[in-house]
Amino acid sequence: MIEELRMPTLHTAGLAAAESAVNAALRLSPHSKQALAAISERVLAVECTAPAIALYLAADSSGDLLMRGVHEAEVTTRVRGTLEDFMALAQAEDPAAELINGAIQVEGETATLLSMQKVFAELDIDWEAPLVDGLGDVVGHQLAELLRGLFSWSQQVSSSLRRQLNEFAHEEARLAPPAIALEEFYEDVASLQDQCDRLEQRLVGARRRAEKLLLER
Repeated sequence: MIEELRMPTLHTAGLAAAESAVNAALRLSPHSKQALAAISERVLAVECTAPAIALYLAADSSGDLLMRGVHEAEVTTRVRGTLEDFMALAQAEDPAAELINGAIQVEGETATLLSMQKVFAELDIDWEAPLVDGLGDVVGHQLAELLRGLFSWSQQVSSSLRRQLNEFAHEEARLAPPAIALEEFYEDVASLQDQCDRLEQRLVGARRRAEKLLLER
């Protein structure tokens, strides 16, 4: 928890400046705003244990990003590690494997993290400048490193992460099949339905030909 880690509160005005810069980029990408609006009211907690920094990311119903230094209520997803851990994640050849098997802890649902990662990877946001301007060189740079570690992977890596996290969650919880398995199952069902429809059409055609041959005799 934040209280246990004794994380200092980030300056509200500094975060507001960074938030404004990110939302300016979002306004140029309507589909990104729609993606964030779809996860409104969900909260992603990014917690660095050394140095102690906590940031909370959420979206409102219009798809604007909200950046907060304090959040008293429950969070949807919590990502926790040291600055070194987040930097290792950003530099890893396989960030998906690093996130699952490395020192970073992920608690709660993963959909919020994956949705935000997809949006921010597509936008290629420069976290450094607005955070440094708003929070100062040291804290701004550290926080930019955290966010780069979480969000700056390619879409191919993001897809791999989504698959691996779903498989990981399924193996750990054993409560529901992973989404990729469900998608493959639905695709198989649709394919089988198409084959059945074609077979039925062939049977109808064969029956008509047989009836025609009987009439000609």
